[in-house]
Amino acid sequence: MTIKDIAKLVDGELVGAPADDSYDVKKAFASDLMSDVLRFSMEETVLITGLCNNQTMRTSEMSDLRVVLIGRDKQPDEDMLELAEDLDITLIKSKFSVFKISGILYEAGIKPLY
Repeated sequence: MTIKDIAKLVDGELVGAPADDSYDVKKAFASDLMSDVLRFSMEETVLITGLCNNQTMRTSEMSDLRVVLIGRDKQPDEDMLELAEDLDITLIKSKFSVFKISGILYEAGIKPLY
């Protein structure tokens, strides 16, 4: 599924790095604990989180994440947006809860990471 398709499903807004239309998201992982994120290979995965800060960006970089979906209507600040662009990570903001986002993506065929 493309990044833009995911954004549409969750009524999201794309921010950060421009969405790569060729990037195919196949899995999702939801967590606010970045130590949990670091435990897994995250290729072709979208991270769903409510943690909206630079720690999320740094963890995403180390985990090879290209897409982070921020739930609960959290607003990334300018530092986070700038870092996302520098790291080539697309952010999607959604007003939905992390739980609702997870359910929507699961119903749309995105598989859980494990």
